[in-house]
Amino acid sequence: MSAKNKLSLSVQYPDPRLKESLTRAKLRRWVQAALLAPAELTIRFVAAEEGRTLNRDYRHKDYATNVLTFAYSEGEQDEDEPTRADIVLCSDVLLREAQEQNKSVEAHCAHLIVHGVLHAQGYDHDDDAEALEMEALETEILARLGLDDPYLGNAEA
Repeated sequence: MSAKNKLSLSVQYPDPRLKESLTRAKLRRWVQAALLAPAELTIRFVAAEEGRTLNRDYRHKDYATNVLTFAYSEGEQDEDEPTRADIVLCSDVLLREAQEQNKSVEAHCAHLIVHGVLHAQGYDHDDDAEALEMEALETEILARLGLDDPYLGNAEA
């Protein structure tokens, strides 16, 4: 992850509340830090209604969640093909969680971006071993970005 991988990044703000503070340049830096290979990604910031609809329709969970990753090349990817995914962040949940966890919105968003990018590249946390591996990698990436361990003092992470 130390070498920069080629990145095509699209950023969408249908919910514009975080557009000024969470700039494309910041998002690109966080995404790049978590990339293991070239990628074509879209990051989309949505309000609770769209977040809830997506979570209900695709994960069968009827609530807005902080981040959803839709990986399109997972499992069928050849070495020369970039990782392709949409990463959807729900602004309402992101803002609420940052406040509840006494974190800056920027630090919490960086964590969610890193988390989403790792999901796009095939990482998961379906069992304890996978969760520990993914959390350790997230913590390492965020430390390189100068950010604190997102799991310290947060039993629900």
